[in-house]
Amino acid sequence: MRILGLDPGSVRTGYGLVEKDGPRLHLIDAGVLPCPRTAPLADRLARLAGGLAELVERAAPATVVLETPFHHRVHGNSRSLIVLAQARGALLSVLGGRGLEVREYSPAEVKSAVTGDGRAGKQQVGRMVRLLLALDGELGADAADAVAVAICAAKRLRADRISALHRRSK
Repeated sequence: MRILGLDPGSVRTGYGLVEKDGPRLHLIDAGVLPCPRTAPLADRLARLAGGLAELVERAAPATVVLETPFHHRVHGNSRSLIVLAQARGALLSVLGGRGLEVREYSPAEVKSAVTGDGRAGKQQVGRMVRLLLALDGELGADAADAVAVAICAAKRLRADRISALHRRSK
C-alpha cells in the first residue's frame, strides 16, 4: 500500500511517499512542492494544487495523510495560521476531487509514532526517519516531516480502521 504524507506550507509543502509491505516500509519518493515566496497568494495556492495533482497522478497513493495545523508552529502569528489553512484547503481540494482517502494526525501523534516522544525535536524526527527507513542521505526538514507523517499513518492505519468500524457499529 502506498501512503503519501504531506507537511503543508504555503511556500514549501513537504511530501513523502512510502510503500507499506506487511511490516516493512520503503521510501519511494520525498521532496518539496515549492512556491515562490514573492508570488501572490492565489498564484502560490494554484501552483501548490497543481504540483500536488501531478504528484498524486504519478505516485498513485492509496491513502494521503496530512499533519494538522499547530498554532505555536507558526509562532503565534494569526496571518501565518490563516495562510497555512488556505494552503491546506488547496491540498484538500485536490485530494477530495480525486476521491482519495485522507487522514490527519497532530504533530504530537506523528512525533510519538516515529520517535516514541510526542515532544521530540525536528532533528530527532529526521534522525529516526532515516533509521526506520535505513536511509543513507539526508532529507530536507520539510520532506523528513512529511515522511514522518506517512510513517505515522502506516503504523496507525489498521488500528484506525478497526476503530472506525467499531464506531459505525454502535
